[in-house]
Amino acid sequence: MTNKQTILIIEDEKNIGNYMETIVVAKEYKALRATNGLSGLSMCTSYHPDLILLDLGLPDIDGMDVLKQIRSFSRIPVIVVSARTQEKEKVLALDNGADDYITKPFGSEELLARIRTALRHRSQVSDAAPEQQIYSRDGLVIDFDRRLVTLNGQDIHLTQIEYKLVSLLAKNAGRVLTYDYILKDIWGPFADTDNQILRVNMANIRRKLEKNPAEPYYIFTEIGVGYRMKE
Repeated sequence: MTNKQTILIIEDEKNIGNYMETIVVAKEYKALRATNGLSGLSMCTSYHPDLILLDLGLPDIDGMDVLKQIRSFSRIPVIVVSARTQEKEKVLALDNGADDYITKPFGSEELLARIRTALRHRSQVSDAAPEQQIYSRDGLVIDFDRRLVTLNGQDIHLTQIEYKLVSLLAKNAGRVLTYDYILKDIWGPFADTDNQILRVNMANIRRKLEKNPAEPYYIFTEIGVGYRMKE
């Protein structure tokens, strides 16, 4: 019998906490509960959970500060589950190290899908095996070792920057990468924060990869936040 993966729920609202616990336990995860930030941090260091569901509006310290403290000592996947819907809050959480961001209210299937994605990404990152060399999804194949992109068997000719963008998104498939994160990774830490250069390159990529660039299948836009590659 395999050990159950442990999910720490840091949520002060009892009904929402119960709802999330019911969802994860039904899928045979082990659930831990904390109702404030300090107890959540303590449980994180004591129990070493596999994933954390973190509310931002906690009664003692702000959830964003909890996230920063967790990231100071751990790479445990953290999914922010919050009623804060402003784009700047989502961007800030992702830039501070959150793996994903779900706004309340949410459905059980959405929550479980985000949990599966975060846990898979953690497994890929921590796996002692060599880094995955190929991304393959519905006809799109990216061979990182050969720097080769094909779509339904046909070579796709990308510029150096376009390839770097596609490669970065593919290696983080299923995760939202913020505009700022992408700009700094591709163009360096002193990159201009204007997203125009990123939008132009992404438009060119979609014309080459997507059957209908206006309704993308492989690379999704999280408006005001960033981009997510189909997992």
